[in-house]
Amino acid sequence: MGKFNRVFVVVCDSMGMGAMPDADDFGDHGVDTLGHIADTVESFEIPNLEKLGIGNLKPMKHVKKVDAPMAYYCPLREASKGKDTMTGHWEMMGLLTTKPFVTFTDTGFPPELIAELEKRCGKKVIGNKSASGTEILEELGEQEINEGKMIVYTSADSVLQICGNEETFDLQNLYRCCEIAREITMKDEWKVGRVIARPYVGKKKGEFKRTSNRHDYAVKPFGATTLNAMKDAGLDVISIGKINDIFVTEGITEAYHSDSSVHGMEQTIEQAERDGWRGLCFTNLVDFDALWGHRRDPIGYAREIEKFDKNLGKFLDVMKEDDLLIITADHGNDPTYTGTDHTREKVPFIAYSKAFTGSGELPEQDNFAVIGASIAENFDVKMPEGTIGSSILGLMK
Repeated sequence: MGKFNRVFVVVCDSMGMGAMPDADDFGDHGVDTLGHIADTVESFEIPNLEKLGIGNLKPMKHVKKVDAPMAYYCPLREASKGKDTMTGHWEMMGLLTTKPFVTFTDTGFPPELIAELEKRCGKKVIGNKSASGTEILEELGEQEINEGKMIVYTSADSVLQICGNEETFDLQNLYRCCEIAREITMKDEWKVGRVIARPYVGKKKGEFKRTSNRHDYAVKPFGATTLNAMKDAGLDVISIGKINDIFVTEGITEAYHSDSSVHGMEQTIEQAERDGWRGLCFTNLVDFDALWGHRRDPIGYAREIEKFDKNLGKFLDVMKEDDLLIITADHGNDPTYTGTDHTREKVPFIAYSKAFTGSGELPEQDNFAVIGASIAENFDVKMPEGTIGSSILGLMK
């Protein structure tokens, strides 16, 4: 029996806390998602995160440092070469990515790829450029509906995204086209990290609205992770939000789709209240990144953190004595920085249990994989061959 019966890992997607030592190599000089949000807003009400010690991690405007933080905390540096969702999450669970996924930000997708996609989907492609999802809908949504075409676009991430109107394109047809795109983009030179279905509703400009029926088609992890080890040992591995997509169902025993980050936290609270399971609940809260980071909206980002903080308070109330909570992030996305890309940053590690007799600062860690390794040690599970990371469970009393 491990020290903790259940571990909850909550990923506040993109909530970085300052530039990595190699950030300049990624074009990310001086980035700091959390710090710059705190600098920008006039108020920042996050009492539960403050109690745990977020203000002790680093000085931040409007964020209190407390004398006796409840949690253990430290920054984590990313060892993988990248700053995207998959490299971040995979590293948490033991996989080191040495080669970043290919991007098509500057050029759009090659004509050969587009031609094959059009032929196999039976639709003409429009767009084929890097764009904001909401802006490209305003620009091309009416044409897609009226002419029966298909909006394909990318971003600063390694993604191929396809928009489809839920009524005129049909959701199942959109998913079919995305499955075809995923197959096509498995070629090495076209291998994007994710193909994303981006369904929307509305008939004309000003009315278009993306729906929560988004679906990500990721490349499978290139090796077994902590999740596989846990599942193989007969433990529960519960996915909330896009975790199931990121790991392409590998090592997951139950998966729950979230409509929003608020909903994702509500689902996590439900799992905390639910008896009869033992293992890991792994949650991704995507709205920080998708709604506010990429759209360069620090005020919206701050308000999203405040919403999270309220639900965090509810979660802390329902935690059991033998539960462990870990709050972290997968990369940065500084909403005050240029462009719309993720940013190469350290991420917070905040660990709390009602069973802890101590708390405070831990040494900075040089990879995210300490999370997966600590979970594996807790449940006395052997990490798969080829994984990285050492447990820091013994540092927390």
